[in-house]
Amino acid sequence: MKNRVVIGTRTSKLALYQTNKVKQELKKNFPNLNIEIKEVKTKGDILLDKPLDRNLDKGYFVKEIQDLLIQNKIDVAVHSLKDLPVENIDGLEISAILKRGNPKDVFLSKTRKKLSEFGKHQLIGTTSLRRKAQLLKLNSELQIKDVRGNVDTRIKKMIDGDYDGLVMAAAGIERLKLEKYITEYLDFNLFMSAPGQGAIAVETNAQNLEIKKIISTINHTDSMICTTNERAFMKSMGGGCNYPIGAYSNIVENKIFLQGIVLSLDGKKSISYEVESLNLEENLALKLSKKFFDNDVSSILTDIDNEIK
Repeated sequence: MKNRVVIGTRTSKLALYQTNKVKQELKKNFPNLNIEIKEVKTKGDILLDKPLDRNLDKGYFVKEIQDLLIQNKIDVAVHSLKDLPVENIDGLEISAILKRGNPKDVFLSKTRKKLSEFGKHQLIGTTSLRRKAQLLKLNSELQIKDVRGNVDTRIKKMIDGDYDGLVMAAAGIERLKLEKYITEYLDFNLFMSAPGQGAIAVETNAQNLEIKKIISTINHTDSMICTTNERAFMKSMGGGCNYPIGAYSNIVENKIFLQGIVLSLDGKKSISYEVESLNLEENLALKLSKKFFDNDVSSILTDIDNEIK
């Protein structure tokens, strides 16, 4: 059996936390496994002045790591699942999803104000089109500006006064133990998260059967099922991870649920539905996407395509 594994990851505190989490899980099952971590800077880490809400190369935060995986220069890649393009990469596959963290978005405020207390005189930082659209859906007068950088950098910018508030992923804040900055957790009824949000993905080279077998031992089945549905729904809408598309799936008492939302960039138009099934293996993404296309989601998606090109 293989006794050495090299894991590729981004260099941020959050990426390294997630990679060490994968390492810990593997060590539980394979205590004698020698695990090395290779830090990799991606285009998204280097081009910090480029806005993310335009037509960027797919895999903006993962491509360099995936290239190493394809070339067998690393054995495993660890990603935030929401950063992975929904299109399959030939020769690569997701062999495990760790038990999912908090999938919600959170609102952070320098003055501890809640989102409902914000108006046109306060500035909210986010680069996500999904978050921008949902913010504007809640209040069309909100002032929103792009913010780049890792979790620590964004929070520092808020503290320094560049922004009055931020919308970020709960899982990242919690993993770095920065909960003291959270003003509120945003409810799914008002603010749908990104497909795969809160999940850590472990990617392998499809030809490396031994590594796939090792990694599969840390897979959390329910998390894999739910996030696969979410990503399949996004793929069916034809949008990438920068589009204003949200989805969330969960399993409650052996019943699986999938809800989704597609919004116009200004938040004025939106379509949302939820489906459920007692069959955990049912293709809920197909069932949900049919409801969207029956309700003319194509017109919203076409407008988005025209506006961001």
